[in-house]
Amino acid sequence: MTKVALVTGGTRGIGAAICKALQEAGHKVAASYAGNDEAAAKFKAETGIPVFKWDVGDYDACAAGIAKVEAELGPVDILVNNAGITRDGFFHKMTKEQWSDVIRTNLDSLFNMTRPVIEGMRARGFGRVIVISSINGQKGQMGQVNYSAAKAGDIGFVKALAQENANKGITVNAITPGYIGTDMVAAMPEAALQRVIAGIPAGRLGKPEEIAQMVVWLASEHGAFATGATFAINGGQYMA
Repeated sequence: MTKVALVTGGTRGIGAAICKALQEAGHKVAASYAGNDEAAAKFKAETGIPVFKWDVGDYDACAAGIAKVEAELGPVDILVNNAGITRDGFFHKMTKEQWSDVIRTNLDSLFNMTRPVIEGMRARGFGRVIVISSINGQKGQMGQVNYSAAKAGDIGFVKALAQENANKGITVNAITPGYIGTDMVAAMPEAALQRVIAGIPAGRLGKPEEIAQMVVWLASEHGAFATGATFAINGGQYMA
């Protein structure tokens, strides 16, 4: 059954793979992005998926952006909270801006994006909220106190919201990717990248498409009994 899906951070990396997979599954898809106009234009030209630009850390911008998506495609049935940033540094040297920027984009955005759509989902008796968290929200990571805190908060958000909405036909789940072969990871120094791969039992980086297919399943009727769950896709790097 065709649904309307909105993916934040949807024009590059994991987000782009999610958009394409949802489109292939028959859904009407919209992608939001924050700043890279060139990448967004290329993505739209290649896929035909409409793109919308706003800051997920700004509630009013999210509400206005979602209204534009819904005016063009219809009410949002599937929300994938994928957008995220890093501002790495050891905590004893971390600035207030490094902390606030990451919390705002990676955690506050869940409220900003989900609040405007949850009432409609409840009224229609169907909804899928999928949060792309991180392995580092489960195990922590040196130099990423801000990022790890935000991504751990994502998981708490999922568990609580799932309980509130399970009887309304809405599922809320988290995916915690490990190291995935995106442009960001590929840009790591080769020696550092090889050390990362050496710590992954599967012996390789993950593929964006592997995350995307989990999203497709969670968004489908087949995933209707999965809620409040955290799905680790990390090649065995961390087993919780």
